[in-house]
Amino acid sequence: MSATTILLQAAILGIILAIFIALQYLPKQALTKHHYQNRATIQSKSHLIQGSHLLARARSTPHKTKAQSLAKTALNEAEMALSISPKDPAALILKGSSLEIMGHKSSALKSLVLALSSPRVKSLADRERGDALVKRAELKLEVNKRRRVDSAVEDLEEAIRLLSQGKCNPRALCLLGECYELKGRTVEAKRAFEEALEVEPGFVASRQGLARLGS
Repeated sequence: MSATTILLQAAILGIILAIFIALQYLPKQALTKHHYQNRATIQSKSHLIQGSHLLARARSTPHKTKAQSLAKTALNEAEMALSISPKDPAALILKGSSLEIMGHKSSALKSLVLALSSPRVKSLADRERGDALVKRAELKLEVNKRRRVDSAVEDLEEAIRLLSQGKCNPRALCLLGECYELKGRTVEAKRAFEEALEVEPGFVASRQGLARLGS
């Protein structure tokens, strides 16, 4: 048997051995990676669920100190979720909402801006995205009403479009009315306040808006 033939057989044997090793090792490696990813996702969701419960409690309590304490704990849950899934917009929304209750409006706004940036925003459902846009518009107006009113209008108009398939958020319509009012667009402001009342007849802010407009 020639040296060339021996080398060729050795090369073929080496290829077969490499394929065998790959077939034995790669599925295990892929399974381990998949298991790790699933475990990380479950942990992240757990932090989000716990944080959301804490945030709901913070919003419902009439005691400011307790609300801020609950919001701070919710913020910790959001941070833990982000440490696992840094690009998760839901965790950023939870973070922003918690910071808002704690009184950190500018930081809350930055978190909402990140949550609604591309490509993160693509993973949000229309309802989630619409609600986040309303919250971002509200924060923009609280941080700097005069300078950010045009940007807030864009957020609110997009939110109302996204939420139009279900019951629209009366707060979105009322905020839009307030923005139009600031811009001197009285007719549009009145229409927005009236539409908010159609959704929720007892919405006080909309009645106040109409009263300011003399309606």
